[in-house]
Amino acid sequence: MAYTITGQCISCNLCVSVCPNGAIQEVEGRHIIDSERCTNCADSIYTVPQCKAVCPTANGCVEQLSDYWENWFATYNRVMAKLTNKQDYWERWYNTYSQKLSEQLKKQQVVA
Repeated sequence: MAYTITGQCISCNLCVSVCPNGAIQEVEGRHIIDSERCTNCADSIYTVPQCKAVCPTANGCVEQLSDYWENWFATYNRVMAKLTNKQDYWERWYNTYSQKLSEQLKKQQVVA
């Protein structure tokens, strides 16, 4: 399974210089990975794909999913992870807010 360059690429050219197979090229101002030449660095001395390892955006170079359902579940899991994180955020916010509010109400009751 080859890798692909996403829209989050900042064109830093780090991936071009580290690719052991020379699979990354710049075409019309955009970087592309030749899927025929990309081997995920499996036949090299590296344990991880070098394009992903050096990418400063962490999402500029991602694994290209070829199967429709594999892509669907990857998207679903990514969206669910974001929703779960937001749910935790709002739950923590509500708990903090309600605690502060109850403290203020107790102070007002003592004064009155």
